[in-house]
Formats: sequence, C-alpha cells, structure tokens
Amino acid sequence: MLYGIATAITALLLAAVLSALLRGPALRLGLVDRRRVRPVPLLGGVAVVLSTCLVVAAGGWTGAAPLGDGVVRLLAASAGVAVLGLVADLWRLRTPFLLVGTAVAAAFVVPYDETGLPAGIAAVAWIACVAAAFRGLDHADGLAGTVGVLTAFGAGACAAAEVMDDLVVLLSVLAAALTGFLMHNWHPARIAFGASGSLFTGFLLASAAVLTRTGYAPLPTAAVLFALTATASADAVLVVLSRKLAGRPVLRRGPDHLAHRLRRLGPTPPGVTVLLGAGTFAAVLVGVLVHSGWAAPRSVLWVAGASLVVALGLLRVPAYGPRRPAGPHGARAHTDPRGARAPARVPGTRGLPAARGVTRAEPSGAARGAARARTEPPGGAPRARAGLSGGPTRTRADVPGTRSRSEQPFWAGRSRARSDVYDHDHDHDHDHGHDYDHGHDHDYDVPARADAPGSGAVRGAREGLRDGWPYGAEAPVRAPRAPRRQPPYPAPPPQKSASPQVRASLRIRDG
Repeated sequence: MLYGIATAITALLLAAVLSALLRGPALRLGLVDRRRVRPVPLLGGVAVVLSTCLVVAAGGWTGAAPLGDGVVRLLAASAGVAVLGLVADLWRLRTPFLLVGTAVAAAFVVPYDETGLPAGIAAVAWIACVAAAFRGLDHADGLAGTVGVLTAFGAGACAAAEVMDDLVVLLSVLAAALTGFLMHNWHPARIAFGASGSLFTGFLLASAAVLTRTGYAPLPTAAVLFALTATASADAVLVVLSRKLAGRPVLRRGPDHLAHRLRRLGPTPPGVTVLLGAGTFAAVLVGVLVHSGWAAPRSVLWVAGASLVVALGLLRVPAYGPRRPAGPHGARAHTDPRGARAPARVPGTRGLPAARGVTRAEPSGAARGAARARTEPPGGAPRARAGLSGGPTRTRADVPGTRSRSEQPFWAGRSRARSDVYDHDHDHDHDHGHDYDHGHDHDYDVPARADAPGSGAVRGAREGLRDGWPYGAEAPVRAPRAPRRQPPYPAPPPQKSASPQVRASLRIRDG
C-alpha cells in the first residue's frame, strides 16, 4: 500500500517537472501544434512516457514490484509506439504508417495461446484503432489526459479483480503521470500530448484491457472493451460519419470532433472537458461492473445507445461552414472567411471594392490615356484640350492604337468586366481559389457595366451632354481656360538680411 502511494506521487511529480522542462526545447525546435488558436508545444507526451517507464522499471529493478513477462513486453511495446509517435511529431508521418506500426507492436502483446488466432487478430486491430482514436482526442485542452486517467483507473480496477498486481502497478503509475501532465495541459494549455503521448496512452490502455479480459467469452469481452473506451470510440465514429457525409477525406483533419461541436453549442473549453469526462466516468463504471459480475453484459447497451444518440445529435451541429454555391462548370465559388465572395481581378486593371461577386475594375495607364483623349469628328475641327503648361494639344487621333469617336461604338471605353471566381478543391488542408474570365479579350473594348467609376465612356458622356453635342457629332474647339485671379492682397516685400557681412559674402559668391 505504501509502495503504491510512493510510486504514484513520484510519477506525478516527475511528469509535472518534465513537462515544464520540455516546453522550452519544444518551442525552440518548432515542435508545436498549429491546429489550435495559438501554437502549443508537443513534447508533453514524452514527459508522460519517461515518467511511467522510469518509475515502473525502477520498481521492477529494486524488486519492490516485480514485473511479469507479459507486462514487460507490454511496457517495451508501448515505448516503441511512443518512439514512433515522436517520429511522427518530428517528420509528420501519415496516419496509415502509424496504424501499421501500432498493429505490429500489438502483435507482440496479444496472448494468442489463450485468445486463439482469429480473436487475436481482432484484438490487434482493435488496439491499433483505439490508439489512433486516442490520438484524435488530443484536439482540446485537457481532454486526452482526463479520458486517459479515468480509463486507467477503470482498467486498473478490472486488473485488480483478476489479481494482476504488476499490471495494476503499471496502470496506477500511468494515471499518476497523466495527472502530473494535466497540471500543464489544462485550459489554457501550456503543453500538449503530441502523437508520442497519445499513441502511448491509447496503446497501453487498450492492451491492458485485452489482457484483463483474456479467457472470457467473446461477446461479454467486446462489451467490456467498448465500455472502457466509449468516449474515444464515439469520437472516432462521429468523425468518420461526418467526413463521409460531407464528402471529405477521412484522414483529413478538421474541426469536427466531439469537443469542437460541443464548443459550438456554448460551453467553455473547461466545461467541454468536464462534460466528456463525466460521460467517460459513467461508461467506465458500467464496464467495471460488468467485468466484476455486478451487472449484466446487456447493461453496456445503454452505453452504446447513449454514445450513438450523442454522436448523431452532434452530427447535426455544423462543423465545416456553409457549402459554397456551384459555378457553371461544377466548381464552387470561392468565399473568404467572412463569407463575402472573393474579388476577381481582370488582367491589366486594378481591382476596386466589389459587392455581390462583381469586381469593379479600373483600366491601366494606357487605357485611361486613350479614354481621356478627345476625338476628331469627320469634316470638323478637332476638339482640343488646352494644356496647363502650354504644350501641344493632344487628341485621340494622336494616341497610337486608338480609334476616333465616330468609329467607336457607343459603349467603347468602358472598363468594368464581370468575372466569376471559381474554386477547385485540392488535397491540401485548405481550398485555393483561381480566377477565370471566360469569353473576354481583356482589351477593355467589351460591353460592361456603365457605372464603372473612372470609366472613359462615362466621363465622355457627361462632358458631351454638358457641352451639348452627342457622340460622333462635330464638336467645337474648347477655348483655353481663363487664368486664375490673383488674391486682392499685395505680395509681401522681399526679406533682406540684417547683416552687411552676409550680403557682402553673397555678392562675392555670386560674382
């Protein structure tokens, strides 16, 4: 009894100290979780792994808590899975590689002589899936650690009922190490689990549950195993169903887990963790009662029904945002995070503030110069524009590549073009938008909206109506503007220097 208390306290303090010490190196190495609002270091799982392995190995080496062969293999396989998770944190391994590696480690733990080959293969697959599901729980502050502590206590109670003392010690040390880690992982989290800690915890708990149920009937065993891991299983089922119904890849990350959807309903992050922890405690308690014989195996049906109702109910909570409208070619129109359509840009123009998906484009410098130039009607004098600097008069005929006003159609010079933006889904974590303009030549001699600000046609129409002549008609020569009147007050007298020496030096300098 005293040894168990001492080992638990040692594991708790060691995990808390290591979590605080590993936070700095994780930040310097860039090992952070960028899926959250702010980057969180990912080496908290390494602290849990080191604390659990060191304390359990010290107890076995001193002889205070000798370990059996099965527990030694379990601890070694769990450490190997933790190393695989650390590699995944460093080099971003894909999920299939992690599943295969976890299944290989589970193959060395399952006792095939007691379970049989078919049941042993099913146990290997189940252990790998539970480890992956525990990795999915590391998306909210304190969630994976809370579920891990409660599951470790439940599996330890089942092992104590089977008088498996070495397994009870291992699970108790794991629960204490997770508690020390939770001191830094509770909201707001200063360090996160990472793949190393989540895979290690899920693998160790699932393997321990399989070892405690070895030799029992298949159906009651499946019921107890499901009850002990109900929260992780419900989260995995919810994620798979949601992504399948939304047409998204199953292995593509997204804000569609249990905690994400509960947060959308209003609870705070600690409140979400407490709610899921209460559900985990209830499910684990049912599993312990069924394993001990104090409840019938059909009691697990209540856990399964409640998990299914919660998963289906939260499935109706939106997780991916509204679907974007489809374009003419079947692609979805791109929207920015605030819900407005992204403005399109026509080549050679500068985009102006747009609304309802229409871009107000302003022509480039050459186009603006051509639009501002005046035309020369046939048989008449050119309509001149007096330059302020007294330079030569510039007309539309002087601009290379332009036509006179009589040769141009009524809508010439308009510069706004309506262009649609289409979005094509790629295999990345976000969507990219591409601008397409179908059926336009981009030379600004195309029909467009007449209210484009700065358009040459609009300015020409306003000036034509003001001067009393329409397009193509003979226009009089505009007289130069009168000079601006001088102010009535006289100009100030020139200032003189008060020093004759300064005036003399200036006269010498100027010759």
